[in-house]
Order: sequence, then C-alpha cells, then structure tokens
Amino acid sequence: MKHPLFSLILPAVLALGAAFPAWAEKADRDKPMNAEADALRYDDLKQTSVFTGNVVITKGTTIVRGERVDVMQDPEGYQQAVSIAAPGKLAFYRKKRDGVDEYIEGEGERIEYDSKADLVKFIKRAVVRRYNGATLVDETTGAVIVYDNNTDVFTVEGGTQNKTAANPTGRIRAMLSPRAAASAPGATPAPVAPPAALRPSTTLGNEKN
Repeated sequence: MKHPLFSLILPAVLALGAAFPAWAEKADRDKPMNAEADALRYDDLKQTSVFTGNVVITKGTTIVRGERVDVMQDPEGYQQAVSIAAPGKLAFYRKKRDGVDEYIEGEGERIEYDSKADLVKFIKRAVVRRYNGATLVDETTGAVIVYDNNTDVFTVEGGTQNKTAANPTGRIRAMLSPRAAASAPGATPAPVAPPAALRPSTTLGNEKN
C-alpha cells in the first residue's frame, strides 16, 4: 500500500519539475529533481503545489530557493511558479547556459516564472548576474527585472522600490563587461552556443534625466 504522503508529494514534485524547464541547460531536462521544504500542500483539484519553509529545489544545474514556492498549472498544461523570500532576505535562482561555462543568477524578494511566455521576473531589490566560470562579468540591479529566456534580453525598471541609502534616486545600475574582457583567456567558443551577453532592452536608453 502506498503511503498517503507519497501520493501527495509525487504529483507535486512532477508539477514543479515542469515549472522550471527553461531555466536549465538542455541536459537538465533529463536530470532528476530534488525538493526540500519544511511542509508541502498539494491540491489536485486546483492543480496547485505550495512548498513552505526554507525551500530548496535542484534539477541538474538549476537551483531555486525561497521561503515559499507556489506552483500553479492552467488547463493547457502551462505552469506559473512564484518563489517568495523570507522577510529581510531574497529568493534565488541560478542556471547554467547551454554549451558554455556561463551561469545566470538572479535574486529578488519575489521571483515569478511563466512557462508559457518563458519569462522570469525578479521583483523588489532585484539583481541579475552573469558569470563566466567563477568570474562575474555582468550585473544589473533595479526594482523589477524581466529576463526573457527565449532571447537572452532583459529589461530593468527603477523606482521607489529600488531606493536605498547608497542609491537614494532609485535609478537602475548596470555593469556590463566587453565581450573580449568577459571571455576566459584562451577559451575556444563552443560552436553550438557561442558566449552571449545579456542584452538590455533598447528602452533603457530612453530614461529622462
């Protein structure tokens, strides 16, 4: 006889695994997913899974952390996932880019992922970083950052939610390295996926002083 708790955990884990497919490199799709949390509530009728308490999710190179992670599936089978940080902390996500030694990291008080649009949104105290190996090459901060997995394009919004003692205006800040400087010395670009920087939206240059 199956344990009742197993019957709840298994569908929830399967639903959550489908919620983050585009965050990982292609090889991650075939890797097992592991989830740790203090508690889980799964509603089969509503197709929702709620993990609470120091949630840590790993699937291949993909890591997702938060105090709470909610996963919802619509009638078409698309998932929306929301990771919420504990008070005073930040939710976290990290993935390896396919075919190159590059990683994308992001943090925010709230992280939303829409599998249908393939967009990741980092909300409040948001930051997105790109690493070449262990070397930080790009970093952007703002009130809201939206990252498009389809195109590697991101948009950044400033505002009152981005105000700090070090940044009283709340304007966005970005550090974007030149391609030559960001590339590892002597590294040979992989033909299947040459290194590519995050490309800011052209609307960033239209901000009025």
